[in-house]
Amino acid sequence: MAKKTKLHPRNQHSQGYDFARLVAELPELEPFTISNPVGQTTIDFQDARAVRMLNRALLKAHYDIDFWDIPAGYLCPPIPGRVDYIHYLADLLADNNNQEIPRGRHVRVLDIGTGSSLVYPLTGQSEYGWHFTGVDIDAGAIKSAKKIRDLNKLAITLRRQSKPENIFRGVIRPGDAFHLTMCNPPFHGSIEKASKGTQRKWASLGKGRSTKLNFGGQNAELWCPGGEIKFIARMVEQSVEFANQCLWFTSLVSKKDNLQPLARILKRARVADYKAVEMAQGQKTSRFIAWTYKKKNQRAQFGNREQI
Repeated sequence: MAKKTKLHPRNQHSQGYDFARLVAELPELEPFTISNPVGQTTIDFQDARAVRMLNRALLKAHYDIDFWDIPAGYLCPPIPGRVDYIHYLADLLADNNNQEIPRGRHVRVLDIGTGSSLVYPLTGQSEYGWHFTGVDIDAGAIKSAKKIRDLNKLAITLRRQSKPENIFRGVIRPGDAFHLTMCNPPFHGSIEKASKGTQRKWASLGKGRSTKLNFGGQNAELWCPGGEIKFIARMVEQSVEFANQCLWFTSLVSKKDNLQPLARILKRARVADYKAVEMAQGQKTSRFIAWTYKKKNQRAQFGNREQI
């Protein structure tokens, strides 16, 4: 079993993939398994069908998800890294709750760009019992997410964002309040940059040149004008309007160099607090930023609200 290093201590995948367990849970995975040069069982991560089957097995074995699939061409997320974000968000909430992670449906989370895979609501609800509201601009993604939700009989709210320029506007309603907002923003500035990034990634994996986007992905999932800086800047700008309805706003940040300009943007927004949290995942380090307009003495009070 391949060792994965430095995932969050609560991450169920920190010891790697248990292929014997995964194949037992989902026998359809077995034809996609191969042996690596040192004799360990793995899959070909360049094969989109194999990655999709692995995800299906992981979600079934670890998160009690009986049905999971996504349409061809949509982003197929790596489950361990995605779940890490959830666990670190739980730690963020625990910091305002005497180091105890709040669990249960009274904890409300808004997932911006939930995608066709619905990966954050599926894993976050299983791990902590939180209630998720998933938002996406893509009609196909929402249709896929609804199918996953309904066939698994899960209580997840889904909303379509109708205006590309909006992030929170139009989806946070007057009666809403959320303990967390989360987002995996499109990080490229153009489709050309997305393609170049993919070619670099395949080259680093020893796969040579490939025109396939790594793990798939629609345009809205991978790029937007101005890239992630512009997207997160717009998120910060709109978050001011909903300062009283959300405890912590958060977003993944793919490039470390973007943290400094984002800190300046947050300072101009006059947030009460701001954090950058690193998440080390094997050879890769990712991170997210979190900001709040609530002062420290107000956070526990917000976090303990039962009616959200």
